[in-house]
Amino acid sequence: MALTVTDVDVMQEYLQGVMKRAAHHAGKVEKIALALAGAITWRKDAGKPIRVMAQNGDTKNVLWVYISGKRYAFSYNHQAGTIEMREKTTHGRVLQSFSNATSLSSLKTIFENL
Repeated sequence: MALTVTDVDVMQEYLQGVMKRAAHHAGKVEKIALALAGAITWRKDAGKPIRVMAQNGDTKNVLWVYISGKRYAFSYNHQAGTIEMREKTTHGRVLQSFSNATSLSSLKTIFENL
């Protein structure tokens, strides 16, 4: 089930969960996760909500957003230790993989070109 991010409090709850899980088992993405949140918020289409995965009242490591009319899914890949940006769904083609090794300059360029 997806939860629509309607205000800052919902986004904050989602990010708090992401950061808690990252500190526990995903240290390779905890810094880039914060930068991605900013980039997603910056480039999301006006009038289109950000949606996050929710199960049993808890948010999970999946987020969907529309940017320039296209839907993207962001999710954590446990095997690679990266956050993947995929076309349309969590099973779509991987377009980018992000980790703490991703420079902020690269992140900005990627999002500018969407």
